Amino acid sequence: MRPTRNTHQPSSGAPAIEAIGLTKRYGDTHALAGLDLIAPSGKVTAVLGPNGAGKTTFVKAVATLLEPDSGQLRVAGIDALADPGRVRRSIGLAGQNAAVEPALTGRENLVMVARFFGHDRNAAQEAAASVLDEIDLTADGDRPVKGYSGGMRRRLDLGASLVGAPKILLLDEPTTGLDPRTRMELWDSIRALVSRGTDVLLTTQYLEEADQLADHVVIIDHGRTIANGTPTELKARAGRDMVEVRVANGADLATVTAILAPLGSEEPRIDEPGRRVAVPVIDGTGRLADAVRSISDRGIELDDIGLRRPTLDEVFLTLTGAAA
Repeated sequence: MRPTRNTHQPSSGAPAIEAIGLTKRYGDTHALAGLDLIAPSGKVTAVLGPNGAGKTTFVKAVATLLEPDSGQLRVAGIDALADPGRVRRSIGLAGQNAAVEPALTGRENLVMVARFFGHDRNAAQEAAASVLDEIDLTADGDRPVKGYSGGMRRRLDLGASLVGAPKILLLDEPTTGLDPRTRMELWDSIRALVSRGTDVLLTTQYLEEADQLADHVVIIDHGRTIANGTPTELKARAGRDMVEVRVANGADLATVTAILAPLGSEEPRIDEPGRRVAVPVIDGTGRLADAVRSISDRGIELDDIGLRRPTLDEVFLTLTGAAA
C-alpha cells in the first residue's frame, strides 16, 4: 500500500465527534435518551451495546441521516445540527453491505463515487488510483466487481467511502458475514487508514473486533453511555484475572482444584465435562507461577494452563446485564 496519502492530520486535542445530551424519540421509544459521547481524534472509537441500545440511531445522527430531537452534536469540529451539509463533506460511511456496482470494475466504481464528490475527471482518476493502492486492490482494479470475493467487495466499499478524503470514517458493522481470514484482512486495512490520519467510529457485533481495533470503547444502553475507556481499562472493571487449568485426566480435577483454591480471591469454578478449573486471582502472574510449581511438584499431567485476562464479553455482561 502507498504510504504517502494522508487524509488529514489529527487535531490538537479536539474530539472527532462530540455528542452532548442527544435525544431521539420514536413514539414511546427513546432511541437516544440524553446521550453523552466523545470519540477522540486520532483513534478508533468502538461503540458497543445490546440490540436496541441506540447505536444505529447515533451513527445515523453523525452521518446527518436523521436529526436528533434535542442536544448538541459536533462532527470534525462542525455543528452537525446547524450545518449538516458541511459535515457530509467531512465524513465517509461504510455499512454492513458492500454498496458497489457489480457490472463496473473496481476502478470505475471509485471514479464514479469521486465524481459524485465533485472531482473532475482527472482528479477522480487520481483519487481512484490512490485508494485502490490504499486498500490493496490495484492488481484487481480493472476487473469487473462481479468477479470479486466478498472480502474484496467489502474493501472496495471501504475505498468508496475514502475517495472524498474524509476526516472521519463511520463503519457500521463492516465485517458482518465475513470469514475470519477476510475479517482480519479488513482489520489491517482499517489500521492502515488510521495510521495515515483517518479517525474511525466503529459499531460492531464482534467484541473481539472492538478489542483488536479500538483505542477507545464506548458502551451504551437504553440510549445512554454507561461506560467508556480503553479496552484495558474496561476489562479491569469486569473483574480479576483468572488462572485456568485443563487436566489431562479427569481424576486429577479435584486435586488441582484443591491446589488452586488457596491462590484465588474467590472459589474455584469447575467445568467437569471440560476437565477444567479456573480461579479468580489477584497478582495473576505471580499466582500462575505458584500454580505451575505446585502442580508440577505433584506430577499431574496437564493439557493446558494459563492466565486469562477479562474479555470485553465479560465487560459487556457486567455492565449491561445482557449477553454479547
